[in-house]
Amino acid sequence: MGTAAGLRVATSVTRWNGTVVFWEPLDPAFCGLRSLLEEEGFRVISGSQTSGPLPAQGAHAVITSRPELIPWFRTSCPGIPIVVALNAPAVSEVVEAMRAGAADVVVAADGIEAVAARIRELTRARAEREEQLRLQEDLARAYRFDGVVGSSPAMREVLRIASIVAPTDATVLLTGESGTGKELLARSIHLQSRRAAGPLVVLHCGAVPETLLETELFGHEKGAYTHAVTARPGKFEQASGGTLFLDEVGDMSPRMQVKLLRVLQERVVERVGGSRAIRVDCRIVVATNRDLRQMVREGLFREDLYYRLNVVSLRLPPLRERLEDLPALAEFFLDRYRRQLGKPVRGFEEAALQKLQEHPWPGNVRELEAVIHRAVILTRSEFVQREDVQLDVFPRDARG
Repeated sequence: MGTAAGLRVATSVTRWNGTVVFWEPLDPAFCGLRSLLEEEGFRVISGSQTSGPLPAQGAHAVITSRPELIPWFRTSCPGIPIVVALNAPAVSEVVEAMRAGAADVVVAADGIEAVAARIRELTRARAEREEQLRLQEDLARAYRFDGVVGSSPAMREVLRIASIVAPTDATVLLTGESGTGKELLARSIHLQSRRAAGPLVVLHCGAVPETLLETELFGHEKGAYTHAVTARPGKFEQASGGTLFLDEVGDMSPRMQVKLLRVLQERVVERVGGSRAIRVDCRIVVATNRDLRQMVREGLFREDLYYRLNVVSLRLPPLRERLEDLPALAEFFLDRYRRQLGKPVRGFEEAALQKLQEHPWPGNVRELEAVIHRAVILTRSEFVQREDVQLDVFPRDARG
């Protein structure tokens, strides 16, 4: 019962200088909790009046034995974990407190040490989220990649390299699982390049039938085939002066790989049905969710084309490898959809964030965006509740 939100209780004591508000009076069964937290390095302050704001700004948690005050706490200090400390509560009391928005309900029977450990986890989690948000703002200012959210070590390295390569004309290969944000990063690279004033032309190669891909890339002349009643420039020509982003490049057939290689080498295209060489001037960014090196070894992807594309390679990590970015991503999408839907949603309950952290995210950031969109639609509260977070769970073999 003392870990109702599902977090593991720490077994070792780590000094942590967080701020905790004790809302008096606290149940006498927890009389030793304050001194224990202070010994661990916490700043503990008292509060008892509901007629004004909390007695301290920047508190990391509130501890109270009065669950009826949860709605007031949520209004007065949005986002701060509320821990309800009860001596011997009935199951119905615990359920009611969690539904009202408590981050957890701790009971005296768990022991003061376990209660302190739980509070330490909650306060550390909040402080880490605040630090991630601050770091994300610093990264945004440093690298100017608007919309690319992430301050984990893996994403910092991606953004560092992207900020170096963006001003050049170097070809960039973006790799990573589906839904990791490759197209968003490609757009950001374009916007930070010297070609930002030019067009960004996007082609999803895997979505175009083989018979049409050549026309899409290189264009066609009038009369090239039955329905070609006018000449049409291809994506390479359309991207002149800007950037051409080719997504799912690993899905190209060997025939199209040869034609793409020729354009990359000579920087000229020939429209379908034509013989005139047309010079093209565009920066190339490509992306794939496939392992091109393995495809080269298996003879499925041309080695010479691979080296042409792999001038600078950036791997976007899957969401499960950068869960420290999840709170910032969730807040980013929440802000987007509360504005879009006109709903006064202010944040997430601790239990809702914990549920998000426990999910494996096979669909990565794209899946997270859909989940947050759904949660903002469903919630009837100012804060997204655990039950508002509805996750799709597929059998392992069904995902391939």
